[in-house]
Amino acid sequence: QVQLVESGGGLVQAGGSLRLSCAASGLTFRTYAMGWFRQAPGKEREFVSGISWSGAGTAYADSVKGRFTISRDNAKNTVYPQMNRLKPEDTAVYYCAADLWGGPRLGTANYDYWGQGTQVTVSS
Repeated sequence: QVQLVESGGGLVQAGGSLRLSCAASGLTFRTYAMGWFRQAPGKEREFVSGISWSGAGTAYADSVKGRFTISRDNAKNTVYPQMNRLKPEDTAVYYCAADLWGGPRLGTANYDYWGQGTQVTVSS
């Protein structure tokens, strides 16, 4: 049974930082690209960042470029988005997802497995 478990969310002031993590089990982690998405109330789920299976390829939404960094540790089956200079508009539930064929890819339909999400709230 595949499980993706996010952690590290919480409440932070604008300008602050958070480091999320997503621990994977039940799959061959090193063969999957990993993505992070977020969904704010009343909005569609959107791509935030992604990383290829090897870590050599990364992608970021324009809204987070220069502020967020994604990395992975294949020995620990974990992916880490580091979020800096957070803004109130970053407030959302953040989800990690696994994509067997990704490089990474941006569309939600490309991802095979999803976590339950972790809430990030940025106060102004």
